[in-house]
Amino acid sequence: MIRSAVPADVPVIHAMVRELAAYEKALDEARASEEQLREALFGERPAAFAHIAEDDASGEVVGFALWFLNFSTWRGVHGIYLEDLYVRPEARGGGHGKALLTELARICVERGYERLEWSVLNWNEPSINFYRALGARPQDEWTVYRLTDEALDKLGG
Repeated sequence: MIRSAVPADVPVIHAMVRELAAYEKALDEARASEEQLREALFGERPAAFAHIAEDDASGEVVGFALWFLNFSTWRGVHGIYLEDLYVRPEARGGGHGKALLTELARICVERGYERLEWSVLNWNEPSINFYRALGARPQDEWTVYRLTDEALDKLGG
């Protein structure tokens, strides 16, 4: 079952964010607190949105998708940028990841958004194969750039 996240889900979302960061070999970079996630998802001006995957039999939360709106100047409409998609290892292969992506695609179609985009680590072959099987294609002609920490402070300070 896929549903919109509610404030009571913040602790489990936070835990799964950390599990995902550990899987991606970057746990030390996952510094967001539960309070920061609560504010981003449910504050006065939400900056992000989340959906939860629950196991049908137990009702246990087994995965999540956290996303926000982007905008295409070329298309003239919003799209969804999927920041995190995670299904706990014991629940993988049960269709939860596909169900989460299906829900985001449904939202795009319903609202007239023309893109659903995300990034995947180059070494994450299981995820790459999963995304390709759904019809997603890599954007090989684009390279992601990022400013953080000292470089961001230097440029912005």
